[in-house]
Amino acid sequence: MTEMETGAVTDPAPAGAVTDRAPDAVTDPAEGEAVVDRAAEAVIDRVMPSTGGVIPKGRAGRAASASTASGRPVEPGPAVELAGVAKVFNAGRPDEVTALDGVDLTVGRGEFVSLIGPSGCGKSTLLRLVADLVPPTGGTVRVADRSARQARRDLAYGIAFQQAGLLDWRTVARNVELPLELRGLSRRDRQGKAREMLELVGLADFAGHYPDQLSGGMQQRVAIARALAVDPPLLLMDEPFGALDEMTRERLQDELLRICARKGTSALFVTHSIPEAVYLSDRVVVMSARPGRIVEIVGVELGERTEATRQSAAFFAGITRVREALRGTPARSAPPAGADQAAAGAPA
Repeated sequence: MTEMETGAVTDPAPAGAVTDRAPDAVTDPAEGEAVVDRAAEAVIDRVMPSTGGVIPKGRAGRAASASTASGRPVEPGPAVELAGVAKVFNAGRPDEVTALDGVDLTVGRGEFVSLIGPSGCGKSTLLRLVADLVPPTGGTVRVADRSARQARRDLAYGIAFQQAGLLDWRTVARNVELPLELRGLSRRDRQGKAREMLELVGLADFAGHYPDQLSGGMQQRVAIARALAVDPPLLLMDEPFGALDEMTRERLQDELLRICARKGTSALFVTHSIPEAVYLSDRVVVMSARPGRIVEIVGVELGERTEATRQSAAFFAGITRVREALRGTPARSAPPAGADQAAAGAPA
């Protein structure tokens, strides 16, 4: 894994790149944009695809019948299809590790699916297989009715990792603009979209700052804004809220659901938090310890997400079902009377 894949940018801008901190390096704006794009494309291929209110219910399948509000054409078929997927690292060596084995999963258009399981069970590996950042050892991975490799080349998804993976020589705003540059949007359009996304994540006042001037949680919010900037039909998210405080985390969970509902966006979301998985999802996929296999898929029926949802009996029942699936205990139809609601804040 490279430094850029982990988000740990330690070197200055690539040779020949134009940086926000060295605006005089290129005097011709058109030439500057071209150089930035070339440098960005070299990086983005590793860190991204090449490239309070009521949350509406009925999210699953919302995008199947019409174009989204962004005008993006809706394609037929599932958002993600995994069939017999396996991943072995260091195959044939003494340190061989089977990370995933026999994974079958379909994510429908407009559906929000969370992956949860013990540490090391292969959740993040599975997400990286969908993103074409690592190849499967066996089985097939299809995204938007095409190969994972083609989906990456077609900019068919947005992605946010555990680490922000920001470009430290670009301002916050220009980090958010990066995927829009790769799609050829005008400067005016991408600046407007970046402002909108930074307002969404509460960082509009930091648009001109650089990543090293922000806290870790703020950097992660910038990464989320970048992933959402292109209105992707599919979001791949690997614990994107893990570094955030609880209040910000809950607010961004609501905003994420709102965006997905409005745009018909599908989501595959990795988390260690049972309450987060239940609150966000149409289905929660529970995985076993390594080698990772799907042991149960828990359907979630919470209707409209409001402030009351987090205190509802249905919410705590969903938490109980997922917890029991993780522990391998028999499922109960309802939580026991007087269940401790404080447990809802505990991660898996």
